[in-house]
Amino acid sequence: MITDIKVIAFDADDTLWVNEPYFQETEARFCSLLEDYLPHHTVSQELFKTEMANLSLYGYGIKGFMLSMIETVLQVSENTANPEIFHRVLEYGKEMLNKDIELLDGVEEVLKALFGKYRLVVATKGDILDQERKLKKSGLEHYFHHIEIMSDKKEKDYLKLLKHLDCRPESFLMLGNSLKSDVLPVLALGGHAVHIPYHTTWVHEQIDHTIEDPRFYQFNSMADILPHLIS
Repeated sequence: MITDIKVIAFDADDTLWVNEPYFQETEARFCSLLEDYLPHHTVSQELFKTEMANLSLYGYGIKGFMLSMIETVLQVSENTANPEIFHRVLEYGKEMLNKDIELLDGVEEVLKALFGKYRLVVATKGDILDQERKLKKSGLEHYFHHIEIMSDKKEKDYLKLLKHLDCRPESFLMLGNSLKSDVLPVLALGGHAVHIPYHTTWVHEQIDHTIEDPRFYQFNSMADILPHLIS
């Protein structure tokens, strides 16, 4: 059993619902759109470099991704791209924003089982409007005591959340698919963290070392955590 936990926080994208595959699908379409200028893999590399350069300006989410695609079009085409390409990029982004929400297996069952036994919160990063929209469309909003949409997930961001919740780190459990964002900062503060791998993870969220910590847990699915939280 994972004991003395009072607050359980859930990441949203690729933890509660599908997200990263939509970015990958759109990126593939975007690379095809620019194949007259550069090979797919080169366009992909240019897009990633642009995204990384823009993170501090736009943050995480679909809108920043759209702006980075537009900027990449300008770079790759040396400012000569047909306006139709920009129209297509905007359409790709709007399609992503209007996607139906596909819950991951076992999510609602886990929330039902934990509801009332712990304070449940969402701790996710991204665009506020987009994440609020997805949460509302998901039908899961009523399970959560608090929703925290963060500009980033570093130690200082979790400290702010813990202070708001009046929760000690040792009574806090974070659950998510990203070792970089959902696990390492929480462990550094003395909290508990559960990693549930997702089959696709954005390269920016990957790490290159193993984690050894008694407060770190890894399960194949969200439902696997229940025996460790409910006796």
